[in-house]
Amino acid sequence: MGRFHRHDDGTTHTHDHGDHPHDHGDHSGYHTGTQRIDVLEAIFAENDVRADYNRKAFNDNGVRAINLMSSPGSGKTTVLQATLDEFAGDIGLGVIEGDIATDLDAAKLGGRGAQISLLNTGNGFGGECHLDAPMVNRALQGLDLADLDLVIIENVGNLVCPAEFDVGEHAKAMVYSVTEGDDKPLKYPVMFRAVDVVLLNKIDLVPYLDADVDSYIARVREVNATTKILPISARTGVGMTEWFDWLRQFMARAAT
Repeated sequence: MGRFHRHDDGTTHTHDHGDHPHDHGDHSGYHTGTQRIDVLEAIFAENDVRADYNRKAFNDNGVRAINLMSSPGSGKTTVLQATLDEFAGDIGLGVIEGDIATDLDAAKLGGRGAQISLLNTGNGFGGECHLDAPMVNRALQGLDLADLDLVIIENVGNLVCPAEFDVGEHAKAMVYSVTEGDDKPLKYPVMFRAVDVVLLNKIDLVPYLDADVDSYIARVREVNATTKILPISARTGVGMTEWFDWLRQFMARAAT
């Protein structure tokens, strides 16, 4: 089954993640026309309806939700491990763990005082490279929202598709590793424009890399002048206090 994507410039196309032939001279995913546009808009409208449904479920239970995104290997799960450890026993915390296959990341988060709902996009979703609102809606069945205060949705590792879909979150966050190079905000601007906070991770590796933290921050600022940027090392704990404080402020805003 194909997935439809839309971009800032208004263009839309499909991703069919199953086995399919490509005619590189005429990629049908980029055909235009009134009928096709109507179909695409209807699909996105349905996603937005489901996103609003998810958000209402969160709101009705007094839960705040964050969509946490990144490329693969940025350290998202390590950030989550430290976050669960910090808030264990203080708040009710749930995680929707999105992954194409395996329960490896979900297992790493287990036993840390949080409810975990695993969502493999390879199981009935075609191996999707992102989460959308209907998927998250299904994953909510694995959480007891009445007992939670915060839900973190760990999206599939990808710097393109996850930013395009509202899943019912109240804020978007991303983990951006210094090992990825400082050009990623310019190469993947949609992701960096969409987020409320950027965790610039693995700064403990800066002495061993040809990397300048100021350069990474400047590149993020080129595409998003207002997002919060927090240099951190999830492995050593450097800067993590600022992330925890941001989360507390984010949750406090729900009460005002």
